[in-house]
Amino acid sequence: MAGQQAFWIDGRSDRERVRYSGVSHYSERVWENIGEFEEVWGDIAPVAFACAAWRIATPPLTSPGFVRWHRRILSASCERNTWDGSLTARVTIVSPLPAALTVSRDWWRDRGWRDWPEIFGQFVEPAEQDLAKIPYLRPTLLVDAPVPLDDLPAAPDGPAHDLAETAHRALAVLVRELNDLIAPIITQVEQNPR
Repeated sequence: MAGQQAFWIDGRSDRERVRYSGVSHYSERVWENIGEFEEVWGDIAPVAFACAAWRIATPPLTSPGFVRWHRRILSASCERNTWDGSLTARVTIVSPLPAALTVSRDWWRDRGWRDWPEIFGQFVEPAEQDLAKIPYLRPTLLVDAPVPLDDLPAAPDGPAHDLAETAHRALAVLVRELNDLIAPIITQVEQNPR
């Protein structure tokens, strides 16, 4: 990962995890999860196909994901907007406390509030034993944003031999567009972490 990328395709891990095709673990996952594409064959819009490609590349369908994300991103999904068929990204980002809560700690009332726990730099849920003793305030940002469709590949008419390659092209476009949307937010939050 270079700089403050929000998303990237983990090609090295993908090649290391190949089981039988000799080419790509993601390609294997595409064929293993062919049902994800069942409703998208021949769709005139590329949205549903791109969303299916994204689901297969990210947890929980593939763990660790073929598409990886910055440690502050808790989840990222792509969905077809039911209003007009466009593509909407939904990304949840770990955030510092809002400024209104950092001006004064009067609201703490000596309760020892804590924010996001970290293990090896990764933000994690607090342990149950900690929740029994300590209050947590774990702020997040929820980003819902349209994603441009211009460069997404067309949905195939069926499960052709180039299905995995087409899915990979869709992922590359989604990663680029999501980086354009989310990386500036990550950069700003990282510059002012707490």
